[in-house]
Amino acid sequence: MTEAKRQTPEQAARDYERVRAAIRYIEDHARDQPELSDVAAAVNMSEFHFQRLFRRWAGITPKRFLQYLTVGHAREALDESRSVLDAAFEAGLSGPGRLHDLFVSCEAMTPGEYKKFGSGLVIRYGFHPSPFGECLIFLTGRGICGLAFVESDREATLRDLGAQWSLATLRCEPRATAPVAAEIFGGSVGESRPLRLVLKGTNFQIRVWEALMRIPPGRVTTYEALGACIGKPTASRAVGSAVGRNSISYLVPCHRVIHKSGLVTGYRWGHVRKRALLGWEAAWREEGTRTAA
Repeated sequence: MTEAKRQTPEQAARDYERVRAAIRYIEDHARDQPELSDVAAAVNMSEFHFQRLFRRWAGITPKRFLQYLTVGHAREALDESRSVLDAAFEAGLSGPGRLHDLFVSCEAMTPGEYKKFGSGLVIRYGFHPSPFGECLIFLTGRGICGLAFVESDREATLRDLGAQWSLATLRCEPRATAPVAAEIFGGSVGESRPLRLVLKGTNFQIRVWEALMRIPPGRVTTYEALGACIGKPTASRAVGSAVGRNSISYLVPCHRVIHKSGLVTGYRWGHVRKRALLGWEAAWREEGTRTAA
């Protein structure tokens, strides 16, 4: 994925819009089993440039990328991930989660802070490009307290992310959040210091989110398995609710939880984006495995 890693977030964000349109077209025409040339034409690109687009964004061919999006591959990924995740969960949930090869640390707000809905708190925010579309970052003096992808429009995203901080003072300061976006999506995470996350939720939700951060990129799990790892094997519905309440996307990787059937559904920032994230990470893991060999 050398070329993909060299992309700027702005370039990757532009490419993602075409990737998203391609995934949506394939979903809408699944029964027709469209050829690659059909998909390319649907997003107003030649097959040659469509190939270049995917190599630039994901580091692999579109044919290979689309194979990662099938139910069959998802089922295989669940089987392959099981032993890896068992080992990760057995190692405990007290340590920092990992994003790619880079550390992310987190802390939970106290019960008193949780009840205040951000009263007295100043949150700086900014919108920034990313390889998965435009994102919104919420930043406090203690760390990142929100990361959302813009699914419809900026105002709706800001309202949604700000709902749980209804009494906080929100300040639009993109200059303050730009370095954080660069660390997350520009390849510089961990070069200076770990990213710090501030989690706001119930004890149960935080346990689920901490468990999510033990799932390596390119791996997936189910709601049932996630519940079992926190000692709640019959609480898959509650686990699903906690996953859906996660307000720090990507860094707390709720997109890595799929249905036990292999279906990819249920994502706060759109199921098409979830499929794109999973395909991108599967390509990343494949490239890492090939490089290590």
